[in-house]
Amino acid sequence: MAIKVLGIESSCDETAAAVCKAEGRERKILSNAVASSMDFHARFGGVIPEIASRAHLEAFVPVVKKALSSSRLSLSDVDALAVSAGPGLAGCLAVGTSGAKGVALGAGKPFYAINHVIAHLAASEGEFGKIPDNSVGLVVSGGHTTLFRLEKFPSRIFVAGSTLDDAAGECFDKIGRLLGLSYPAGAAIDSLARKGDPFAIKVPQGLRGRKDRLFDFSFSGVKTSVARTIENMREENRPLPIEDICASLAESVAEVLSRKAIEACRHFGSKVLVVGGGFSANSQLRSKLKAKAEESGIELRIPSLPLCTDNGAMVSLLGLDLLEEGVPFSPMQASIDSSMPLNLASF
Repeated sequence: MAIKVLGIESSCDETAAAVCKAEGRERKILSNAVASSMDFHARFGGVIPEIASRAHLEAFVPVVKKALSSSRLSLSDVDALAVSAGPGLAGCLAVGTSGAKGVALGAGKPFYAINHVIAHLAASEGEFGKIPDNSVGLVVSGGHTTLFRLEKFPSRIFVAGSTLDDAAGECFDKIGRLLGLSYPAGAAIDSLARKGDPFAIKVPQGLRGRKDRLFDFSFSGVKTSVARTIENMREENRPLPIEDICASLAESVAEVLSRKAIEACRHFGSKVLVVGGGFSANSQLRSKLKAKAEESGIELRIPSLPLCTDNGAMVSLLGLDLLEEGVPFSPMQASIDSSMPLNLASF
């Protein structure tokens, strides 16, 4: 029998809701509604928590209504709710979690307070089906860069490695700011990089060859190196080869991410690599992952671009996994956790 979950996402600047259903190992996204407040934040060069929280308050009800109407279902038709309760911006998480609790109480439905980062891995299930046991997961976003061993998703998840400083997306945003690119800089750098020479500028690859940090990442050195290159060129009144800078930055970051992800698959004997998070939309990273996975005989599961960025479907899909496994529902007194441990799918 099919089960259905309404998922709600509000961890940063997107207010999103979706309904997904599961039948066995198959998954289907019935609706996926998103409202973004990014245009408000772009002028400030970053997300302003207060503005984002107010935007969630305004968008919550319309987005949930749209998700239900687009799925042609009512609240009585769903089996449970799931909501991102961490990690993320505290005020933003509070709006979504409080709203989800209200909907759940009003409809007499149980709910899961889920981990936003783990949900990025579940996003792949909307297009590839249930994540197989003993897979490797890579989440790359503005706030997280983490490798996981997915012994049994989502109940047995282990962090294999993570960034020691900046996340990959954060590194791009900081360099984008120096280059005068609009926030968030990921898409602009990706576009410019396609026209540049990826080896024009020497950019280090953090923690390469460090056996004691086999699956950890470090992007602070990358950021500093590129920033100094930009500053030196400006001091010398040399024209900035923006396309080459973007291409060289993208090459360095994508190479480290893809290489370590494949190394993790080999180390753990995994035949499936699951990738998620907003930075996984980067074309250079996707290209390198595809090539390295094919060379190594590894199945790459990386979702289409709409499922890479924050969305309600990924939350709903994780909720379906938890419901199928019989994981106890979250208590109504469950609070948000803006620094939620990454080995927990829900609490």
